[in-house]
Amino acid sequence: MSGKIKLRDAISIGIGGMVGGGIFAVLGLATELARGGTPISFLIAGLIALLTSYSYSKLSFTYPDRGGTVKFINQGFGVNVFSGAINNLLWVSYIIMLALYASAFGSYAPNLFKLTDNHELATHLYSSGIIVFATIINYYSIVIVGKIESIAVIIKLVILLSFVAIGVYGLFGNPNLEQLSPQYWESTFKLVSAGMVIFVAYEGFELIANAAPDIEHPERNIRKAYFISVIFVILLYITIACVTVGSLNFSQIKNAQDYVLAEAAKPMLGQAGFTVITIAALISTFSAINASLYGGSRVNYELAEDDEEPHQLTAKLWNQPIGLLITSVATLLVVNTLQLESISTAGSVGFLLIFGIVNYVAYKQSDEIKGNRLISGLGSVGCFLALAALLVQQYSSEKLSVLIALAIIAVCFVGEYFYKRSERPSNK
Repeated sequence: MSGKIKLRDAISIGIGGMVGGGIFAVLGLATELARGGTPISFLIAGLIALLTSYSYSKLSFTYPDRGGTVKFINQGFGVNVFSGAINNLLWVSYIIMLALYASAFGSYAPNLFKLTDNHELATHLYSSGIIVFATIINYYSIVIVGKIESIAVIIKLVILLSFVAIGVYGLFGNPNLEQLSPQYWESTFKLVSAGMVIFVAYEGFELIANAAPDIEHPERNIRKAYFISVIFVILLYITIACVTVGSLNFSQIKNAQDYVLAEAAKPMLGQAGFTVITIAALISTFSAINASLYGGSRVNYELAEDDEEPHQLTAKLWNQPIGLLITSVATLLVVNTLQLESISTAGSVGFLLIFGIVNYVAYKQSDEIKGNRLISGLGSVGCFLALAALLVQQYSSEKLSVLIALAIIAVCFVGEYFYKRSERPSNK
């Protein structure tokens, strides 16, 4: 049993995957969209994640595979153009998440180390530099990647839980506390769509699926790992949102949108609190980039092995899949060309579509996986309705974000169609 993953480690994988760079990147964005209703938006997004985690738990137990989501999609639809396109979208979504984490790192870092007075230039320099640095580490040693992640999970949770404990105490008597009352909430539709823009902060629970083959006592521990990690993170995010909205007025939140969590520590802990949270953000986003680079390159390798991408992508460069370099270069391109809201929207669109389809697979295969069709069906419908709400809301306010997200999906389908078509003659 020594080589098996224990329950606490599986829960750590889920929590570490979710509490990566997402909360640091999207908290300010969520508050701008939902205002006093930000905790409700995090709850709505969390409930969608919780429903989806049920489908993942059933699929992970029945089809344990290090390919995780890739395996589930192929199991539900076979290896064809549709499954190939969705699995390629998963890889692209990893790239988008990497760009989101790098963008968050680039926003927080200048508050500690000022490279230039041009804040936008400094953000791009830090965002690009951390991707390059993490890529070098991934090439140097996968063991180091794992060690960094293990240490980072502990550090960021200790700091965030301390922030929550002190922050909740500091709310009493704070005049901004009234901003949490319903009169400061946006409309129900906006609360839902805000939750979907920030849905990327929850997507990391799906990493448990990749570890499923190695989890000990899978019949009980896989289910527990998903539910405990998702429920813990829902409660953590809601509390962080309450502390932030109750500590700062809306104009302060808007001015510090890119590093609002650090700013929220100031009323309780002054400049020292700001610095500590900034350090936590840098550690969290760096570890998330490190782990996601590894995960993204593995997804790319799996797709090439399944002939959903050119088989040449199974080649290795400096003893690592060539997909690592491709993922890194693509991330550099995205983070230096798209705005934070466009990156977040594209990531949420991608994962809501993928999760809606995974829920449908669980619904379709319910007899085989011994799952509850109602729960998986609700998860699927919930994801698709949430996706529709996100697209409608963002199209009215941030049209470019929606067009970019839809273009990414279209490229995945068109590219897979032509790849499969070009393959046919050689298979005869």
